[in-house]
Amino acid sequence: MGLTARIRTRDGWAVSHAVVTVTDMTGTQVLRAEADEEGAVRDPEPLAPGAYTVIVTAVGYAPAASSAIVTASGRAEVGTVTLARQGGTELPPPGPWTIDPVHSSVGAVAQHLGISSVHGRFTDFAGTIEIAPDDVTKSRVEAVIRAASIDTGNAMRDGHLKSADFLDVEVHPEITYRSTGISLAGTDRWTVHGELGMHGVVRPVDLDLAYLGTGADPWGGTRAAFRATTELRRDDFAMNYNQVVQAGIAAIGTTLKVELDIQAVQGESLPPQA
Repeated sequence: MGLTARIRTRDGWAVSHAVVTVTDMTGTQVLRAEADEEGAVRDPEPLAPGAYTVIVTAVGYAPAASSAIVTASGRAEVGTVTLARQGGTELPPPGPWTIDPVHSSVGAVAQHLGISSVHGRFTDFAGTIEIAPDDVTKSRVEAVIRAASIDTGNAMRDGHLKSADFLDVEVHPEITYRSTGISLAGTDRWTVHGELGMHGVVRPVDLDLAYLGTGADPWGGTRAAFRATTELRRDDFAMNYNQVVQAGIAAIGTTLKVELDIQAVQGESLPPQA
């Protein structure tokens, strides 16, 4: 195998239409290959030993260039190349946006028994985004989640999570998030600073946000897509319950990885959808 590479977006999606061009030190093109549906590039022709420049291009993305040294094996293993969206430092057009819960997901992952993960999601939530017209760092996000909508695929476990040991949904029915500021963290990546209210406790929580782009939808509207992640500690929100099984291993991990995939529709409300 001569050239191998994987082409991904910043949030991990394959870029299936990427093109990889390899030039030698004189600038002469020696290889050109296209990525497959999984964003993988595999060209069987060996390359002559030496130094090369690898350029990855794709429509809608900024080009990426790197150096590669080919040894006597004739292989150039480029590894994973991450492409940033063209113009990705801009957020969507200014004004109000409404989160579409039907096409969004709010998920969390917890460690179980130290060897596997439990995946859960909230099915009932709503939120708004206000993109500031002059200074995007003054944009705002607000969201409300119904705590009782937790779903891990197991009714007994869900019942326990809704109890006073964890979310205590009878006393604290809502989980809220309100942003306090936004800062640029890199090309097409932002940090949303905000306050998370859960289980009667309000604490500052930052979201690592990737803006995935804006486009028209089939219902005549305009949509923007985002992916955000963060990590929470249960004891920061007064959820200290745990059960220790054999060898001192906790049944449930103390940290939660939160994963948000969000679609927002331009406007102050969601339009009727076909």
